[in-house]
Amino acid sequence: MAPNGDLFRTIRQGKADVVTDTIKHFTKTGIELDSGEQLEADIIVTATGLNLRLFGGAAILRNGVPVDLTRSMTYKGMMLSGMPNSAFTIGYTNASWTLKADLVSEFVCRVLNYMNANGFDTVVPEHPGDSIEERPLMDFTPGYVLRALDSLPKSGSRAPWRLKQNYLLDLRLIRRGKVQEAALKFSKHEARVNAASA
Repeated sequence: MAPNGDLFRTIRQGKADVVTDTIKHFTKTGIELDSGEQLEADIIVTATGLNLRLFGGAAILRNGVPVDLTRSMTYKGMMLSGMPNSAFTIGYTNASWTLKADLVSEFVCRVLNYMNANGFDTVVPEHPGDSIEERPLMDFTPGYVLRALDSLPKSGSRAPWRLKQNYLLDLRLIRRGKVQEAALKFSKHEARVNAASA
């Protein structure tokens, strides 16, 4: 953001420069860049971006075995294939984060109500396999996203496997979409009876 365009006005007036390079190291009077250029500076504010880590970098395990998130695909942008009874929120990059959070919460409640009404214990999105082309998780190109793409789950080429950044489309897909569909596998755990006690 550049309120009132003051940054651009300052650059046009020659009072500021924009330099794109990599910092080699700090010097007594500023910064030396990889190109060898020296930038004199009174104050240095580092803002090199962030490293995106899904789930805050927590180790995800299933039955004690680490899960390779890069092999999973997102279902409606809120559940991961192969991960039972779990959901997450990735908000919109072009609108309020809470719009998506509300849709995800509503859908999870609908799933839980459906499971309760039908005696299901588990729901898991089943990876569509080769029938869906894999795509990057987000169609969003800031450096912090591009740097992380290799460590993130995949999105698919079409619904319900595609993560969209469109609230109106998500209203139809998530809020009005069916809970019971082929991509979701619901199951019941049968209680095991010990043969000695039977």
